Amino acid sequence: MSSTNDEQTIQPYWRWSKKDFFPEESFQSWTTYRSALSQTLPRFKNRLLTRSQDSAEINTLRKQSENDMKRCLNWWDLMWFGFGAVIGAGIFVLTGQEANENAGPAIVLSYVASGFSAMLSVFCYTEFAIEIPVAGGSFAYLRVELGDFAAFITAGNILLECILGGAAVARSWTSYFTSLINRESNSLRIHTNLAEGYNLLDPIAVVVLAIAATIAMSSTQKTSLLNWIASAINTVVIVFVIIAGFLHADSSNMKPFAPYGVEGVFRAAAIVYFAYGGFDAIATMAEETKNPSRDIPLGLLGSMSIITLIYCLMALSLTMMQKYDEIDTGAAYSVAFERVGMKWAKYLVALGALKGMTTVLLVGALGQARYITHIARAHMIPPWFALVHPKTKTPVNATLLVTISSACIAFFSSLDVLASLLSVSTLFVFMMMAVALIVRRYYAQGVTPQRNLLKLICFLAIIIASSIGISACWGLKSGWVGYAVTVPLWFLGTLGISVVLPQQRTPKVWGVPLVPWLPSLSIATNLFLMGSLEYTAFIRFGICTVIMLIYYVLFGLHATYDMAHQQPEVIKPINVIEEGGEGEA
Repeated sequence: MSSTNDEQTIQPYWRWSKKDFFPEESFQSWTTYRSALSQTLPRFKNRLLTRSQDSAEINTLRKQSENDMKRCLNWWDLMWFGFGAVIGAGIFVLTGQEANENAGPAIVLSYVASGFSAMLSVFCYTEFAIEIPVAGGSFAYLRVELGDFAAFITAGNILLECILGGAAVARSWTSYFTSLINRESNSLRIHTNLAEGYNLLDPIAVVVLAIAATIAMSSTQKTSLLNWIASAINTVVIVFVIIAGFLHADSSNMKPFAPYGVEGVFRAAAIVYFAYGGFDAIATMAEETKNPSRDIPLGLLGSMSIITLIYCLMALSLTMMQKYDEIDTGAAYSVAFERVGMKWAKYLVALGALKGMTTVLLVGALGQARYITHIARAHMIPPWFALVHPKTKTPVNATLLVTISSACIAFFSSLDVLASLLSVSTLFVFMMMAVALIVRRYYAQGVTPQRNLLKLICFLAIIIASSIGISACWGLKSGWVGYAVTVPLWFLGTLGISVVLPQQRTPKVWGVPLVPWLPSLSIATNLFLMGSLEYTAFIRFGICTVIMLIYYVLFGLHATYDMAHQQPEVIKPINVIEEGGEGEA
């Protein structure tokens, strides 16, 4: 009898009732909604002071999807997903541009510096993905360590990354495709009389996004196989570029090594850093990984280490093949090969870039949908987007949300004015992840005395403020005096955590080494790179943040509040016991 009742309660995947989108009590009528709005301040205080639990993210919230995703990935799949997510067109475009304009042959050091910064963030993601193996990635981790409100701000930036990032790559795909077939860059776009920046309609970008999303929705395992094949072809192209470059190398092209000085090296590092973007998508696949504690460190750390080496070798081969001031900033490798008598190689470079962008779109469609799924599980957006399809075992609704949004922007916008906004969002999330890791190690709910919690907050404030100061000194070119104040402050803040506060939690399987030094350094480097961006990026970032807050006050706050109070085991308020007390985390 019970099995019959269970069958009767099974709902179809495609359903459209109000309850599927707005099941919370606050949205059942205008009366309940007005009542919820009148309680905005006390509800905000509750959300600000609540933190989720590991078990809630891993078990309770997953039930919102009704069906589980299939555990079908191993470390080999994750490593190739790392290649597919990270190695796109950026390495082919940014290397020549920054070598010519900022770093010279020292561009290889720029890739070392930016690779080191990226690895610091990779460390943070790896520890969290092992401890909390769910689809939400950084959103889930921040909900546990920094609370619901901090997680919402991060969720808004993740959504921005997903939508704008997918649109930007799709537009680039069209440009490289025209290069491959030897056509003008905008020849395949529809020219209109719309405003500048929105007047070149791109139907090919829409089609490419739709194909990538369809593959991602059909099966995670099939997507992994296709990514492996495409990434393998791209790797062959990259190996060819490196070997051919060294075969035509001239060591005299390496002099002067750093024509723009140390400042130029770091200025270039801030730009080429974004060639490492995309690795965070791997953390969102922890829920579909067979053995997260083994597979995630091998897949994530292994792929990023190899990628850093590849980037450095590609940069070195280009600058040895051609004098830095003669490098073409638009098509560096193609022009360089042409000048050494390998004109045909430009088509191979275009093919490699096209294959790279294809895998970025494929892996992006997977990772972005899993971010959205977990955000919807927490009811920060309608829970309809959290549903996992019973047959494909993939989050179809979440994939459609990201794909349709990206396609609309890719069709109309050139995204030139939004590129820097995407950079700010990415670095902000990475910085928050480093803060969250320090909090996880040094604060345990119900165990940490209040005095130690206040010390931790003070030390973190010093680290963040001094990191912002270091970035400001760099941007304002204030000389050594500014650094003489800000760098020691950063050091003392980190030392304070290391010496004064005991660690409250030990990683179960694998943990970031040298805590708090490495995550503190990650905070500093991400804020430093943010400071290298133009001020207009922060104006747009501020406008987007205001829009996010309006949405939060009108919807997200009340939806998550109702969710928490309907299911009290999901999230609990921060209750800090007094000095000398004991308890379980």
